[in-house]
Amino acid sequence: MIPISWWKTELIAKFEDRLVRSPLPLPLQIDPTAIKDFDYRRVFTTGRLRHDQEMLIGPRMREGNNGYLVVTPLEREGEGTTVLVNRGWISKKLRRQADRRESLPLGEVTVQGLLREPWKKNLFTPDNKPELGEFYFPDVEQMAKATGSQPVWIEETMGIKEHLKESYLADE
Repeated sequence: MIPISWWKTELIAKFEDRLVRSPLPLPLQIDPTAIKDFDYRRVFTTGRLRHDQEMLIGPRMREGNNGYLVVTPLEREGEGTTVLVNRGWISKKLRRQADRRESLPLGEVTVQGLLREPWKKNLFTPDNKPELGEFYFPDVEQMAKATGSQPVWIEETMGIKEHLKESYLADE
């Protein structure tokens, strides 16, 4: 058996603690420098999904299938309170919104998920081309700027994600 270093044990305990706590309401204004202290913390917030500003990140493989991560800004009440929501994976066949209308809820929705630190780009990933709507990795700063959002990333875990799961299952 290989012993786990003390720092790894502490890291695992920290993230486990954040995952089991009840979700926090996400403040309207978030200091991006504080996100690292809340990485993997469960949060919830309410707003309206801006499907007109949806971004697809890909290609992304899942169980041998090509597809995309769906990122949709969530417009909340008040100026400058919009955040980015990673709503999950879809098959390449469902790239067009017209092919997955049931996954595009209208009106007010509540999103529950994990607050996450921005991803790091690796050397092999091409640069995003937001002007062409092409995203190969989630550059949170870049995506926030393109959509007028705060540079805040929520990985959705409950709520509206069920619509995407239904779309994925319907595609199988």
